[in-house]
Amino acid sequence: MEEIIIRTTKDREIIDITQEIQKLVKAKAIRNGICNLFILHTTAALTTADLDFGTEQDFLDAFEALIPKLHYRHPHNPAHVKDHIMATILGPSLTLPIEEGELLVGAWQRIILVELGGPRERNVVVSFSNVIE
Repeated sequence: MEEIIIRTTKDREIIDITQEIQKLVKAKAIRNGICNLFILHTTAALTTADLDFGTEQDFLDAFEALIPKLHYRHPHNPAHVKDHIMATILGPSLTLPIEEGELLVGAWQRIILVELGGPRERNVVVSFSNVIE
């Protein structure tokens, strides 16, 4: 198992981590298999997206619009509940195939970390299942 640390710089932001994950695939010499990613936080998430210019903010605006303004009861910090809810909807993990030593993603598909309560240091655990050929 490996761990990558991503430092975020804003309260909400999207960070493309595709290259960092691909470097690990190469370093581990995984030819064919599965890459599992899991973020160790409740106010950040992992997913995939097309990151054309401006789409990061489009995603963040849409995520924000999904969560209603309610009277939240979270004892730690009620204003923080929206961050937890968004992270839960998006999810803490991804599973990606590896084929011929490359992550198998679509032409425009990027692996992204979605920061919802930053800026912070975020830890992503990366594990691999290698297909023996």
